[in-house]
Amino acid sequence: MNLPRGIQVIERGWLSANNIVLHARSGATVIDSGYGAHAPQTLALLETALAGKPLAHLVNTHCHSDHMGGNAAIQRKYACRTGVPEGEAPLIDRWDEQALILAVADQRAERFRYDDTFGEGDTLKMGELVWEVLAAPGHDTHAVVFYSPEARVLVSGDALWENGFGAVFPQLYGRDTALSETRQTLERIARLGVEIVIPGHGPAFSDVDAALERALGRLESYEQDITRLARHCVKVAFSFALLEKRSMPVAEVPGYVERVTILAEINRGYLRMTSGAFAEWLVADLERSGALERRDGMLLAQGS
Repeated sequence: MNLPRGIQVIERGWLSANNIVLHARSGATVIDSGYGAHAPQTLALLETALAGKPLAHLVNTHCHSDHMGGNAAIQRKYACRTGVPEGEAPLIDRWDEQALILAVADQRAERFRYDDTFGEGDTLKMGELVWEVLAAPGHDTHAVVFYSPEARVLVSGDALWENGFGAVFPQLYGRDTALSETRQTLERIARLGVEIVIPGHGPAFSDVDAALERALGRLESYEQDITRLARHCVKVAFSFALLEKRSMPVAEVPGYVERVTILAEINRGYLRMTSGAFAEWLVADLERSGALERRDGMLLAQGS
C-alpha cells in the first residue's frame, strides 16, 4: 500500500489502536495513542518514527481506552497539544468511566488533559495536508473521522475496518439510534470517493467498496436481530479484557461475567442466560473462533 508522502501508519493489534503519524516540518501529529498498558511500547515506536523531530499534536478519533490510553504518557514525554472530539470533552472533564466504557468493561486509562476540541465541519492541518473533520457516530456516539479530499485518504478510527467496524455498544446501552447512525456513517463514507482507508485496527486498504459492502451486510444482520449484536458485543468485551490479562482460570469466568457491568447488563437485557450458562457459551464460542485457547484449566488469549 503506497500512502501519500508524510503519512506513516504504525499498525498495532486489537488491544492498541493504530498510531497514525503525519509528518511536517513544523512538527508531527499523531492520531490515537493505543492502550495504557502498551504505553512504553507506544513511546518507543513513536521515538523511532519521529527520529528526533518534534511531536506537535496528538488527536483522537474517539476516546475509548484502546485509542486514548497512551495520551497521558505521550503528553508527559512530548508536551504536545492534545485535541479530542468536542462531544468527548465533558466526559473527560468529569472522567465519566461509564460513558468512556472503562470500569464498566474492566478497562482502564490514565486521566489526561486536552487543549483543543474539534467537530463536524472543522478542518485541521495535520502533517502536510488539510483534513476535514466528519462526525461518525455509531461505535462511539462522539467519534469523528478525518478525510483529506486532496489525497482522498480517510482515517476512519473504528467507523470502518477492512472487515467490519467497531462494536456498537451504545445500541445496547441506552442509545436506540446507534445502529441507524452507524448506517448513516457508512453511507456517508461511501459518498466521499475515498481511495485509501487507514482504520483504527488492521492494515490500510484501498478496496473501499468491498469493505463497505461487508460492513453494511454485517450491520443489516444486527438490524434484523438485536441479539446477534448483543452476542457480538459481549464477545468483543470479553476478548479485549483477556487480551490485556493474557490468561484467566476457566473456573473464574462465571463470576467475572456477573461482576463486569457491561457483560452482566447485556446478558440480563438481551441474552437472559444464567451466569454459568453465559460463561460456558462465551468460552466455547470464542474457543471455536480461535480467539482463545483452553489449556490446563486456564483460558489463554490468542492474537495480538
